Amino acid sequence: MDVDSCQGVPPDCPDIPGVSIDEGPQHRGRLHGKGAYVTLEVIVVMDPIGSIRIEKDTTFAMLLEAQRRGHHVSVAGIPDLGIEDGRATVNARRVTVRDDPSDWYSAQPAQRRELESFDLAFMRTDPPVDAAYIHATQILGLAQREGLHVVNDPQGLRDMNEKLAALEFPECCPPTLVSRSASELREFVAEQGDAVLKPLD
Repeated sequence: MDVDSCQGVPPDCPDIPGVSIDEGPQHRGRLHGKGAYVTLEVIVVMDPIGSIRIEKDTTFAMLLEAQRRGHHVSVAGIPDLGIEDGRATVNARRVTVRDDPSDWYSAQPAQRRELESFDLAFMRTDPPVDAAYIHATQILGLAQREGLHVVNDPQGLRDMNEKLAALEFPECCPPTLVSRSASELREFVAEQGDAVLKPLD
């Protein structure tokens, strides 16, 4: 169990450097820290787009921004991933998104494609990190070896819990306790006052 206090993030948290993805032998352009200058084919593995709350969903914000920059955006869920004849595949739906809480997307019929036919993939599904999630990262890992840029790295998603990973940067975190002990958790909350309690998965 992970408990964050609500005292805020220290002001001396360092800036996060930009990420550069250079042109590969099988891809059509370059994505860099200041934005993309070519049209990219982007696939986002996410929770069902029809059930998200767009006012708070960061994945939807990424879809909007990618579309604003002129990229072609498709979505899929974990059940849409597969392997056929040794190649990673996906049943992908091209979408158009809108910042409208009553009508935020329209989708074309699903098409089965090789994942490597996309320029960029994002793995954005919410927990739990269960067997299906692990298998999805393995399929994305195969696509990565075939030449697809995958964010975040599939092996990294398996190796590092997202909540524990943040604790590698204590200067950016509020006081936090990770524990399975109910008494330790209660004591921490009593010391800190308001706190957020959440499971690691």
